[in-house]
Amino acid sequence: LSAEKQPIKLSWRKIECLRMKQSVYILACMAFACMFNSCGGNKFISSSGLHSAHFQQKVDGEKTCLYRIYNKNGVEACITNYGARVVSLMVPDRNGKMEDVVCGFSDINSYTSQSQNYGATVGRYIGRILHARYTMNGKEYHLQANHADGHTAHGGNPNFGARMWKARQTSPSSVTLTYLSPDGENGFPGNLHIELTYTVTEDDALDISYKATTDKPTVLNLCNHSFFNISGNLNSSVENQTMWVDADYFTPYDSKKCVTGEFWPVESTPLNFKQPHAIGEHINDDYGQLHVVNGYDHAWALNHPGDDTRPAAWIYDEKSGRKMEIYTTEPAVHIYTGNGLKGKVEGKNGIYYPFRGAVCFETCHFQDSPNNPQFPSTALAPGEIFQSHTMYKFVIEK
Repeated sequence: LSAEKQPIKLSWRKIECLRMKQSVYILACMAFACMFNSCGGNKFISSSGLHSAHFQQKVDGEKTCLYRIYNKNGVEACITNYGARVVSLMVPDRNGKMEDVVCGFSDINSYTSQSQNYGATVGRYIGRILHARYTMNGKEYHLQANHADGHTAHGGNPNFGARMWKARQTSPSSVTLTYLSPDGENGFPGNLHIELTYTVTEDDALDISYKATTDKPTVLNLCNHSFFNISGNLNSSVENQTMWVDADYFTPYDSKKCVTGEFWPVESTPLNFKQPHAIGEHINDDYGQLHVVNGYDHAWALNHPGDDTRPAAWIYDEKSGRKMEIYTTEPAVHIYTGNGLKGKVEGKNGIYYPFRGAVCFETCHFQDSPNNPQFPSTALAPGEIFQSHTMYKFVIEK
């Protein structure tokens, strides 16, 4: 036989060595899988100061957990499977100081004992469906009316932000959560299977990807509801932060905060952020739409819907140097400036979140779309796959 075809001869010791290496590798893989899939044995204190043990209890017979995802730069997010919520998000300022930039709580009891959507995944339908009903394919559906005026708000009560999700973490930077919303939940038709993946990317973004399928025609409008204050000082107002929004139109309200179905131009209104300016510059102007919600709490119709390759909006904090860019495939960004925060809710580190102490960038479809055919459709049919992508990317302005 030639040298290339000669059989390889291994000694007994070499064979045993290879077997040992293989066993060590298998055990390491098993340990890795256990570490990232079982919160019970994964005790940790996050860089934001959260104790994983404070997020372990049972809700609806299922165990709540805290998951930590991070990148090589030290950017870290903590996620709980209660409501698929973002609990903390640590990002650097211009000097490299890591600070938490989202409002939230230090233990699971604080989440389960209140109804606010801090960091939550809201659904089936974020925003209102007026009069708690809509018609699809000639059939009228009656939903749970959980609003004082008889509307369905944020998908009913409880919405997805107060449901238990199943979580699976397969890498240090990513966690996937799933939820089955049963047919008829809060009045919505169809067994809806949702898969949501949070990833901390290597270029310092919190990436959120959604997929969903249904076995009956239904409507769907999912969204993350994180309260951001990128200054890192969660005890301060966001009114001095600079904002830009790539939108020429917004959807107005009537006097009861119900969308009218119209699109109004932002030009010559306090909602014009086509040129960047401070959030607080016009937020108290004498303008009817601001009076309805005591600030900004509106959906801006994005100029490039479906295009997540360019920013839809950004916010910048001059003191810290942090800038957060928002990318999305959704047609709108609903911006809420914490007008309902009153300094009465105690959050992480004993901070009572102040009036306008945070801003939400809720990438989504428009409120009451099922009753407004002029809005982009939120319908999902059997055999279709709902997909949505949003990214909150952090950069430093020197």
